[in-house]
Amino acid sequence: MTVTLSIYNSLSRQKEIFKPLQPGKVGLYVCGMTVYDYCHVGHARVMVVFDVVVRYLRHLGYQVRYVRNITDIDDKIIKRAQESGENYSQLTERFIQAMHADATALGVLPPDEEPRASCAVADMVALIAQLMANGYAYQGQAGDVYFDVGKFPAYGKLSGRDLDKQRLGARVEVDHDKRHGLDFVLWKAAKPDEPCWSAPWGQGRPGWHIECSAMSMACLGSHFDIHGGGMDLKFPHHENEIAQSEAATGQPYVNYWMHNGFVMNDQEKMSKSLGNFFTVREVLTHYQPEEMRYFILSSHYRSPLNYSQENLSLAKEALTTLYLSLRGVNLTQASIDHTDYMAQFHQVMNDDFNTPEAIAVMFEVASDINKHKSQQQWPQAQSLAGCLLKMGHLLGVLNQDPETYLKAAGKNSATDLNAEAITQLIEQRQQARQGRDFKAADRIRDELLAQGILLEDGPAGTVWRRGG
Repeated sequence: MTVTLSIYNSLSRQKEIFKPLQPGKVGLYVCGMTVYDYCHVGHARVMVVFDVVVRYLRHLGYQVRYVRNITDIDDKIIKRAQESGENYSQLTERFIQAMHADATALGVLPPDEEPRASCAVADMVALIAQLMANGYAYQGQAGDVYFDVGKFPAYGKLSGRDLDKQRLGARVEVDHDKRHGLDFVLWKAAKPDEPCWSAPWGQGRPGWHIECSAMSMACLGSHFDIHGGGMDLKFPHHENEIAQSEAATGQPYVNYWMHNGFVMNDQEKMSKSLGNFFTVREVLTHYQPEEMRYFILSSHYRSPLNYSQENLSLAKEALTTLYLSLRGVNLTQASIDHTDYMAQFHQVMNDDFNTPEAIAVMFEVASDINKHKSQQQWPQAQSLAGCLLKMGHLLGVLNQDPETYLKAAGKNSATDLNAEAITQLIEQRQQARQGRDFKAADRIRDELLAQGILLEDGPAGTVWRRGG
């Protein structure tokens, strides 16, 4: 493999040349959803970002084994199930199906493996037992099992936090069942009316952090290439994963850590706890899935993503521009001969998956297509269109027929004209123009424009599309 791909490694805090443990193969684990509610835009960003990472790694020729877990047993899940008066497994199954539907709508390819925490408890029990045998875990008086952070000198290497300062801060909220304030729970002793499993130290259920260590290592081995997730998971979740995994195995856990930035709403991180989130389903009542996906990719994955109707509308306009460049081109004859454009695309994507710069290259191609279209140079336009489609597919956009996208009706308006009604009005306008009744023709154009229908007159006749 001669490709030079660099990835920003959160562990080293710098870009590094990617070198997989096994030549030509990549093991990738991403922290998935805690399924007690519908996915919001922050969840969508994680899914889309790492979907592009997987697509591009495979494009480079790597054999990728992509694992994204589901947390289906958790304090929040139990609480929500009790509030709704249903079994926790019924609640989680409902939201797992909703998550899959949202992912499919956004063009997110399914992971190769999608382990569920509730099905991996045996692996977690074995991992906790190994930690206890190695002297890194202990059982408190109340029955909970904790990881002893003081026994792991490298704690804090991912987040860069000073352990002594953290200890001082942790004294404020000391749990007297712990040896140290920073110790985190590996196993929670059983409580009445909560799901529980058997373990050598008593009935209970796993803590959150142990889940991902157990599931990732079960699927990818004790040492693998890339671990990803949202920036909010860097501390304490991923920090704790490193500590418990390396303490159990005595070897490095992950070589490259990737974290996508927060989704911001009114200068605050979008989250369920703050109540300032928008679900994927809410957004898709106003925008097509590809528009939401484009919006996510228009910012570098490590940068904050500013959620607003204005930015989503800008994404819609930009995607429309790309589709308009493809309009009228015979895409069945499209090929990929423009190695110079593809080289530019590869150059920016190889630089830590720089999707905004990749999109900029796509706009250069679209501009070139329009130039050849205006000069009736169709073979050149077709070749460039193939190049643009290839780039789009690697980002998961431009998957629709241009006419289908451009004529798609609004998602939540009962007053939208359907295609048949629009065609009839265009025919009436054409008859008015032929009869030199330009006033009537202009009136029909204005009526359509008021409905968001834009007309384009050309040598081949009038075509239409829906505007913003």
